[in-house]
Amino acid sequence: MIDFNFKYKKVLEKINLEKPFKPVLSIVLGSGLGNFADKVNVIKSIPTAEIEDYPKSTVEGHKGFIHFAEYNNVNLILFQGRIHLYEGYSISDSILPVFISKEVGCKYILLTNAAGGIHPNLSPGSLMLIESVNGISIKKELTELLGLATIETKNRMLNFPSKSFNKIIEQSAIEIKFPLKHGTYWFSKGPTYETPSEIKMAERLGADSVGMSTVHEAVFAMKLGLEVSGISLISNWAAGISNTPLSHQEVVETANLVNEKFTELVKQIIKNII
Repeated sequence: MIDFNFKYKKVLEKINLEKPFKPVLSIVLGSGLGNFADKVNVIKSIPTAEIEDYPKSTVEGHKGFIHFAEYNNVNLILFQGRIHLYEGYSISDSILPVFISKEVGCKYILLTNAAGGIHPNLSPGSLMLIESVNGISIKKELTELLGLATIETKNRMLNFPSKSFNKIIEQSAIEIKFPLKHGTYWFSKGPTYETPSEIKMAERLGADSVGMSTVHEAVFAMKLGLEVSGISLISNWAAGISNTPLSHQEVVETANLVNEKFTELVKQIIKNII
């Protein structure tokens, strides 16, 4: 089991020194969704490049900021820059935002991501509430993260997402009249996109969308006792479903198209969270 307090002592010291308040909700902003930070009242921004021992974001669209912000009298911490396994980081590095969220006092954490659509109803521009996950390819790393393979550890993935938090998100979508989709998120390590045959396999095993994050973050968040849910922006069709070549630029362009609705939904979630 990793000693996070020891490994990331300097990170915590810096953030605790800079934080202006105790946040209630943490939001990890996925690819193309970082602009949400511009839609709320940011009280304090910390560039992650200025935090000793904090992994640097190398992916386009992940700016590398931790924002303490406020909306509707709810205190927030926003991570504008995810840490991916495919960037060469360890499992502990990649879930550092989750650990920080718990340490600064959050009760809730919302994990967002960009994902490829597999199910026919999940066309680009859809938002999918994650109902279940498949982390078959990350089992070894999860064991490293959680410690010994106890019954408690084995059941972590069965308990994601938080049913009460998902109900808040579903009610929020109803209130703004947004057709929120539901589905299973399939984790792929990356860094390359999946092949068409891999997507066919994932589809046969129950996947509705596919991406390269979130699962390990969610499992660790549950271990820490956080109420955790996830929303996927379906940014493109997964490989083999359309004839369009996959690209990160498509992810960003689709995110820009749906950004207004994503912002409206998350703001409504914040209003309903207390």
